[in-house]
Amino acid sequence: MQQILQGGCCTWTLSAGSLNQAVTERDGMIVRLSQAVSERDGQIVSLSQTISALRNSTSWRVTAPLRYARHQVKRVQYFLSVMPQLILRAGGINATATKIFRILRREGIQGIKSRWRINHSNADSRNDYQEWIRRYDTLDDAGRHRIRVHVKQMQSPPLISVVMPTYNSDPKWLTVAIESVRSQLYPHWELCIADDASTDTRIRPILEGFAKRDTRIKVTFRAKNSHISEASNTALDMASGEWIALLDHDDLISETALYCVAQQIISQPNVRLIYSDEDKIDEAGLRHSPYFKCDWNPDLFYSHNMFSHLGVYQLELVRSVGGFRVGFEGAQDYDLALRCIECIDAGQIAHIPKVLYHWRVHSRSTAGGAEAKPYAMLAGERALSEHFQREGIPGQVTLTDFGYRVRYQLPVDQPLVTLLMPTRDQKKITELAVQSILEKTTYQNYEILIIDNGSIETETLDWFQWIQSQDSRVKVIRYDHPFNYSAINNYGVTLANGAIIGLINNDIEVIEPEWLSEMVSHSLRAEIGCVGAKLYYSSGSLQHCGVVLGIGGVAGHSHKHFSKNSYGYFSRMQLISNFSAVTGACLLVKKKIFESVGGLDEDNLKVAFNDVDFCLKVRENGYRNLWTPYAELYHHESISRGAEDTPEKMIRFQAEVLFMKSKWGSKLMQDPCYSPNLTLDHEDFSLAWPPR
Repeated sequence: MQQILQGGCCTWTLSAGSLNQAVTERDGMIVRLSQAVSERDGQIVSLSQTISALRNSTSWRVTAPLRYARHQVKRVQYFLSVMPQLILRAGGINATATKIFRILRREGIQGIKSRWRINHSNADSRNDYQEWIRRYDTLDDAGRHRIRVHVKQMQSPPLISVVMPTYNSDPKWLTVAIESVRSQLYPHWELCIADDASTDTRIRPILEGFAKRDTRIKVTFRAKNSHISEASNTALDMASGEWIALLDHDDLISETALYCVAQQIISQPNVRLIYSDEDKIDEAGLRHSPYFKCDWNPDLFYSHNMFSHLGVYQLELVRSVGGFRVGFEGAQDYDLALRCIECIDAGQIAHIPKVLYHWRVHSRSTAGGAEAKPYAMLAGERALSEHFQREGIPGQVTLTDFGYRVRYQLPVDQPLVTLLMPTRDQKKITELAVQSILEKTTYQNYEILIIDNGSIETETLDWFQWIQSQDSRVKVIRYDHPFNYSAINNYGVTLANGAIIGLINNDIEVIEPEWLSEMVSHSLRAEIGCVGAKLYYSSGSLQHCGVVLGIGGVAGHSHKHFSKNSYGYFSRMQLISNFSAVTGACLLVKKKIFESVGGLDEDNLKVAFNDVDFCLKVRENGYRNLWTPYAELYHHESISRGAEDTPEKMIRFQAEVLFMKSKWGSKLMQDPCYSPNLTLDHEDFSLAWPPR
């Protein structure tokens, strides 16, 4: 008997004897591997015993102070050795002092320690960006050859016009910036330089020299200085390509930048806006502070200019919106992007998850921090305000320490919100949750449905009667079935009178009185599905700042255990943004959306991941899920339900993990609200080794 296996253009014929032999060889290999594993485990045990004996010895304990002192001396030496580099990166002594003061004022000494640990750890750390660059962002000659061959095979390769306004540039950095364009592996480009009447006599010869050496470089010298918007428009007028890429006169792009852009244009014919990841480069040429961005995230874009560098625009689109606007200098690219997104669909915006742009840090650059050019942030605030006016969206934009906050206006007739709170006994913690809502919440049009899942304690039952008599907004309904978080909430929704549903754990406690107003204002937006809050542990450390898919295999909370006042990864702990999911411990959603996706999965996800699954169903139906840092509550996690520490609970949990992986598959590993260059092994936005 023979078995025919076909694959591609080859056909293999295997006899039964051959299959048996292969199985025998495989079994032998398994035995040998098992023996090797057993030997390794024995060695590990032996080594662990040796180490334990050493650490318990008298000599080890006696010399402990000496080792500690030596360690501290090394730390001081290392700090002194890198201090000059840190000052350069920050843009000078004054900029460094200002940043340190701001961190101390908001986060205390713990904030300084946290940043040091993340950005200046040992060479074997998961945050060693120099090693990450060496492994994953360094191109060899063979790679360059492959790219050049691929470019020659491209059909109709797009011409990309690099737009560069200049004014009294540092000659050294200007030269490096231009050379970074000339060094592109993709040859179909032109560089359009508009000098804004520089008074530095060294600039003109440099620009004229480059124009003579390379016909792809076009230069115009403006007669009058009019600032960056008009200079950019002059450079724009010279562009003859279908696409423009923006480059500042003191920055540089990677040698693969335009090649990656061309690839994106060819692979996505409907694309009209493209942006990439970016990092910073100091005066010594050392790259640092990479911003690994997520895919298009509108609410994060409204919070800060995540588009920024490398920004690539379809020229026709830019001209249709009128180019750069005078009066928005410093945020002219943010204003341009805001006007462009008004004319296109989100599906026409592409993100290239590679560092294609290196932002120069010096004392006068915005890369040195917002304090370097505060006028730029103010211009961005005005650009964002005008965007909302044009779109007819009632809201107010305010400048914060981290970016911008958009307050969406609530309607005069505020909708009723039904807050569903499952509980079983635990009178003390449930009372704290309910009383904090009743006493602190400024939004008044709500009802609380306490869903009693079999309480038996007298004090709990008595309190149920008392609280209902004290406030007509509180109702207790009985659910006498085995604990099933999904089923309990689904039942509660059938009894809810509100147009908005709030899933609220019985172990939350209100901190910010405007929490419900903030969450409702987002829930009412037509494009928004689930809205999540900023939750803290009882200790004050962060418990929930949005859910990242793939962490731990299914999902995890971003920035978990960070200090309360930390900024987080590029300030994401302080910025309204879109996440694929948010926790059901405090979640708002329109009732019609809840019902349209079938509610929570009470058959397969009785306890864990039902909120993640629900959020993904909402996302699949075309809504954006959102997290806001302006709704703050404590989450005294798992006080009522307890930990997953019994065999039955662990078996159930593993079954729910397997169900999520089976249902959502690769989507759990491809979170569009998170970067493939960031880890799925930790919740701190550290680097991925390797990128996905």
